[in-house]
Amino acid sequence: CLSRGLGDVYKRQVRVKQIARELHIEIVPAEFPIGYSNDVLSQDPNLAEGLPVKDTPFVVHGGEARCQPDVRVELNKLAFKDDVVRVEAGVATVRDNPENARLVYKLMVPEFRGYHVSVQIQTRNYTGDPQIVPLAGGRTLNYQSIHVKRTQDWLRYDIVFDSLDNNEVLLYFGDWGAAKGTLQWKDWRIEEVGLLNVLRRSGTPCVVKAEDGKQYVEQKDYQRIEDPRMGNVPYAGEYEAWHDPPPIKTNLPEGTRLRVSWYYPPIVYDGQVAGCISDPKFKDLLADQSRRMKQLWGANGDMMSFAE
Repeated sequence: CLSRGLGDVYKRQVRVKQIARELHIEIVPAEFPIGYSNDVLSQDPNLAEGLPVKDTPFVVHGGEARCQPDVRVELNKLAFKDDVVRVEAGVATVRDNPENARLVYKLMVPEFRGYHVSVQIQTRNYTGDPQIVPLAGGRTLNYQSIHVKRTQDWLRYDIVFDSLDNNEVLLYFGDWGAAKGTLQWKDWRIEEVGLLNVLRRSGTPCVVKAEDGKQYVEQKDYQRIEDPRMGNVPYAGEYEAWHDPPPIKTNLPEGTRLRVSWYYPPIVYDGQVAGCISDPKFKDLLADQSRRMKQLWGANGDMMSFAE
């Protein structure tokens, strides 16, 4: 609202200040949303913090280059499952689990690659909190909440993670802790992803190279790379965990093999995306926000709404 000027915002603010004075309440405006930066990022979604994806293989077909993995990563053989989980005909079922209920796959992956994981989940009066959790190098590679309802028919869930500097990832489908009711999983899949939510700013270079390391030139060898849904769906400042990544439009010869590197914004919990505090443009937006908040409220103090 502040970016569009005062207008009705100013009128409502005057009324709020009047009520606060009558109730002897001090108003302390919140500003500088660093960890949950979606409001500010609505001004420029490309100012989100990004994780690197490096040297993903692409191949040109019909004037478009798309991701074509050089390492097959599949969910074929379970590395581990808790005894409470029963797997029959491709469906994993848990009923009244007393502690943990997990399926685990061990994946051998290249470093710094992006992966899309999807699964369908069905529940009947289930009291737990199912999650999809990739782990590697002693850390979690995805913090996105998936929000499974207590009772629901089959519904697909999607997450995306970056392998970072790991060659081995443990991928968990499951629930940690006791729960009542029935939980079912099916159709769990994994695939390497292309230019999903690709960030385009100076601090997040998008590089297209040949197999021999020669770097191609944007808007000469290929059209400008961008993902029109990035940070814009369902509205500005919101980021989808998954959608079909855009191809690279190119005039390079059929069958040309490419290596593509870029950055994408990780999603935390319920759609939370962090802004890049080292980017000068993001700092300018925060400064502008601070000036406008001071103009609106004239408060004695402000709360900087960031934590870790």
